[in-house]
Amino acid sequence: MLKIGNLVLKAPFVQAPLSGYSDYAMRRLALDFGAPLTFAGVMLAKSAAHPKILKKPEFQPHDDEHPIGAQIFGDDPSIMSKAAKDLQAAGYDIIDLNFSCPTPKVVSRKRGGWMMTDPENVIQVYKSVRDAVTCPVTIKLRVGFDSSSESYDKFYDIVSETSRLNIDALTIHGRTVAQRFSGPGNWDIIAKIKNEFPKTTIIGSGDLFEPQEIINRLKTANLDGVQIARGAIGNPWIYRGLNAILEGKPVPNAPTLDEQAEIIRKHFEIICRLYDKKKSVWYFRKFSVRYCRLHPLRKHVQRSLLAASSGKELLDAIDHWYSNNNSEIGNS
Repeated sequence: MLKIGNLVLKAPFVQAPLSGYSDYAMRRLALDFGAPLTFAGVMLAKSAAHPKILKKPEFQPHDDEHPIGAQIFGDDPSIMSKAAKDLQAAGYDIIDLNFSCPTPKVVSRKRGGWMMTDPENVIQVYKSVRDAVTCPVTIKLRVGFDSSSESYDKFYDIVSETSRLNIDALTIHGRTVAQRFSGPGNWDIIAKIKNEFPKTTIIGSGDLFEPQEIINRLKTANLDGVQIARGAIGNPWIYRGLNAILEGKPVPNAPTLDEQAEIIRKHFEIICRLYDKKKSVWYFRKFSVRYCRLHPLRKHVQRSLLAASSGKELLDAIDHWYSNNNSEIGNS
């Protein structure tokens, strides 16, 4: 169980907001496989809740996916609070404030991870958003802007002050902003923070790819929950594995080729309902690359799926490579 404000989730993990990935199709599959909470992709606060933005598939909340979270980034307290209020009115059940994004174009505009250098403004933004909405408000952080002691102190100040203000949850990624995604995440720091702030809901993030490893990190660091990001792209089965372990059952076997094909097709079919035919094919390619990782002939399958220029060609390629009658698979 994971409690975030007035939300009580049946399992201690959530699907992260993933820019360019976590549209309704990915969120729906995550829910089907047991994720108790998903997030739409991160939104720029000054654009969030604009009618044109909310019509985009990646940002549109659907009736069958509650609870659903929205994540916003920005540096102006008034704009962030207005965005949060509008997003709650649009149907989102939780607002997450992104002060962790390491993307250079975001950081260079003094948003996302850059905010780790300005604890005072982080707190002002949080207070403003907290006053504007009635739903849970959470914050996503990294363990500092860089590896300097000054940077860690600023990170610690944010944790300390938001904890004092009874924030609903803090999600902490174990790398610094400067690290982006290089090197291993520092889960010792996340564990230390939980130990020092036991009453604050702390959710760990970073390097979460295998169910048993995820549960081990959750228990070793004594965290309240974990947030699954890249590990869930093209792998909704990760949630099935997590739930099995939490229920005291063995980790399920890897999905068969038939099971993989069924989900790949389902994912693509949902995308086809969200986007026009031409966009659906090229948009799905980034998911195809991830799904192929589970196939014994990954490179061959990836090359074939990426070469598809129409929905029919893509589905034909799936039928070919995921058929148990494929002699190439039998000889691998």
